[in-house]
Amino acid sequence: VQLVESGGGLVQTGGSLRLSCVASGFGSEHYAVGWFRQGPGREREGIASIGIDPHGATYYADSLKGRFTISSDNAKNTVYLQMNSLKSDDTAVYYCAAAPFITLNWRDYSYWGQGTQVTVSS
Repeated sequence: VQLVESGGGLVQTGGSLRLSCVASGFGSEHYAVGWFRQGPGREREGIASIGIDPHGATYYADSLKGRFTISSDNAKNTVYLQMNSLKSDDTAVYYCAAAPFITLNWRDYSYWGQGTQVTVSS
């Protein structure tokens, strides 16, 4: 099982970025992919989670819902995180991870990507 993130970078305040997470090795089993972030001196924070199945149910952290949107292209085994109206507080390393069900508890996730840095400058 492997998860690979991409799409991070440097963006100005108010800008947008779309992160991608390509998952491989899951076969035909259903699972969920979540996005997390960890900023300097901060705890890991759950952003959103999506079911990788025909329903594609989603679950968001209340504080980020509305600015961040999770989606998936199951044919490409890819999950996206669209981030809009970015603020300096959004600066963090962003990770995708896989779990058996939709959840924002990072302890439920067994597989993690290497992370991608997002830096928001003012």
